[in-house]
Parts: sequence; C-alpha cells; structure tokens
Amino acid sequence: MSADPKQDALDYHRLPQPGKLATQVTKPTATARDLALAYSPGVAEPVRAIADDPDSAYAYTGKGNLVAVISDGSAILGLGNLGALASKPVMEGKGVLFKRFADIDVFDIEVDTHSPAHFIEVVKAIAPSFGGINLEDIAAPHCFEIEQALIEALDIPVFHDDQHGTAIIIAAALLNALELQGKRIEDVRIVLVGVGAAGTNALKLLMALGADKHKLRAVDRVGVLHAGLADLPPHHAQFAVETTDRTLEDACRNADVFIGVSAPNLLTAPMLQSMAPRPIVFALANPDPEIRPELAHTLRDDLIMATGRSDYPNQVNNVLAFPYIFRGALDCRASRITEGMKLACVRALADLTREAVPEAVLSAYGLQQLAFGPDYILPKPFDPRLIERLPAAIAAAAQAEGVARQPYRPR
Repeated sequence: MSADPKQDALDYHRLPQPGKLATQVTKPTATARDLALAYSPGVAEPVRAIADDPDSAYAYTGKGNLVAVISDGSAILGLGNLGALASKPVMEGKGVLFKRFADIDVFDIEVDTHSPAHFIEVVKAIAPSFGGINLEDIAAPHCFEIEQALIEALDIPVFHDDQHGTAIIIAAALLNALELQGKRIEDVRIVLVGVGAAGTNALKLLMALGADKHKLRAVDRVGVLHAGLADLPPHHAQFAVETTDRTLEDACRNADVFIGVSAPNLLTAPMLQSMAPRPIVFALANPDPEIRPELAHTLRDDLIMATGRSDYPNQVNNVLAFPYIFRGALDCRASRITEGMKLACVRALADLTREAVPEAVLSAYGLQQLAFGPDYILPKPFDPRLIERLPAAIAAAAQAEGVARQPYRPR
C-alpha cells in the first residue's frame, strides 16, 4: 500500500493486467479430439439436444451457473449518473463478489441507453444466455419499472440488488437490534430517510415482517411523506400516512429506529437526543454516514448503531445477501425471486448471528471473541456458514412458493 489510496485503487485495477474478471475453460483442450468435441463437429450434438429440449441447456452449457450483472450507469455507487462505460469497474467488482462468495460465474454488461423501454428490450433479448439477471446501479424510479417488466417477461430470477439486497440486510440487522433492545417490530416507530430504490424496499420488507405502516415515517426531499401531499410518485405515495409530522426533526421525536439511506450528517445531535429510550440508528450513507458513530455514542449510551462502512461495527453490506440468494435460486432453478425467498434470507441471517462464532471467523478478522450483542448484529462476510445456510433456506422458500423447478441441488 502506498500513501496515495487513489493511486492504489487505480493500480489494483490496472496491474498486472487490466480489469478484475477473465473467462476460464472448463473442459480439456490438449488434443485434436478435445477441440473436435469442444467445437465442430462435436458441438452439434448439444445444439440439437437444446433445440429439441430448451431445458437441456442447463445440462450442456454454463447457463445454470451464469448471472448477467447489468447496468445503465445511471446511479453508480454514490457517484451518480456517469454513464454505462463508467459503471464497468463496479459491474466487474460485483462479478468478483459473486464468484468469491458463491462460486457463480458472471458476465458484466453495460447498456448505453437512457430509455427504460430500450433497456428492457435489450435485457429480454440476451436473457436466454443466463440463469439469472442481477440489475445494478440503475436510478429510481426507472429501476422499479425495469425490474418489474423483466420479472414478468422472463422465466429466470431477476433481482435489483440496490433495491432488495440492502433491504434484506437492514431487515436482518433490525430484527437482531430490536431483540437486544427489548422491542418488537410491530410496536416501534421507524423513521427512514431516503425513499429511493433501497429505502422503498426496506420499508416494504419491514412491513412484511410486521412493522405498522402508521408508525412509519418516510422522509424524502419534500419532508415527511404525509397524506396531505399531492402528486407524489407511486413509490412515495404508498408510504404517505396521516400525521402532523412534517420535518425530519418532527419524525425523530420519540422514534425507536432511524434508518438513513440518504446523505451525510442529516441526523443532528438534537434529533438523536429526542429519540425514544434504547434507540437503533442505521446511518448507511457512504462513505459519510448520516451521523458519525463517534458522535452518536457520546450522545446516547443506550444506542445500537450500524453503518455502511467496514471500519465500524455492524456494517450493512449487500454481500451478505445477493450471492446466496442467487446461489439458492440457481440451485433449485427458481423461475423468480419471491418475497418469501427474501424473507427466508432475512431470517437465516438474523438466526445465524445469534449462534456461536466459529474460530475461522475470529481468525479471519483478527479477533479474540465475537458474540451476538450491540456490536455484532450481522454475520461477518467471510463467515463460511453463510454459503452452507442461506442458499438452502432460500431454495426451501422457493420450493414452498412453487417457483422451484427442480429439487435443491447444492454445488
């Protein structure tokens, strides 16, 4: 590592060869016979088989373990709309995570269009190549239209990680934080700031887990989303409630939970101090959270806190969900990813955190001990139990909901 982290990042991506992904040949290629089987004339046999039975593509090609990671570059990380080509390092990075944590192969695809309709048609046209589609870094509200259209059009799993991955991790972390704080999800007042892709689906998932809509306060640029506001877009209107709260300051008063997926430093000291006893704060803006943990802990000693950063406890990290959701879906050949599958992932993550932490995890993180508590409400990404537990739970939910097309067969 040099003294210049920006240069380190550029060098990592440039050296010893450009990029982070490459293809790998999976069959022998040492002899003339090998090549005759790999291409002509041998390749004709699986071609005929697939023409007769499209499902046999899963037996004769890599389709069943291949996911397309696709973006239009309209919402790249925290950098905004920088275009399709600029999104390629992120899409390659997503491929690295898929492979490292779930042994899933990825082609990254950057689609240079600003039209949702055009994007949808492109993805539909290339979908036969893949076992699943992971949408990435697509701005709201287009992301909602794109995902729904593709779910309806395709018979393979389609998943927009920015919507659902973050929501799943938030939900699992919140279940555990509520347990530690002695509260129930149906009773608590929840404030969420930033009703975009992640925020919208976090609220929907929390309501599916029992949160009371009337006790939710969704806050966006217009302030609290309330029933008196006219012309709200549909993804905002669904969370508008009858309330006299108008500002974030109003919403935080006596709130049990604050969830920020918005911008730095929005949660002020007075707002945090006005929250209910034993508050829970998820300040997930990256790299600068809605309130710094150092400040938050000086203001409240009864606090449980999470951020999106790896240098603080309780990182809300999508890598805890999306590789395993696709692994489970691919291994039972699910036709789609259902709400039940997402909830199964939430519960499996929450339950795993409450178990004793194996020595391998402590060693990977240089820790002497780690146990369920205020600084450990989510598993660590390098926990080997994730790949053992989560795909099986997700596949079981797919089977129960009737979207699995074969018995679960772990790789």
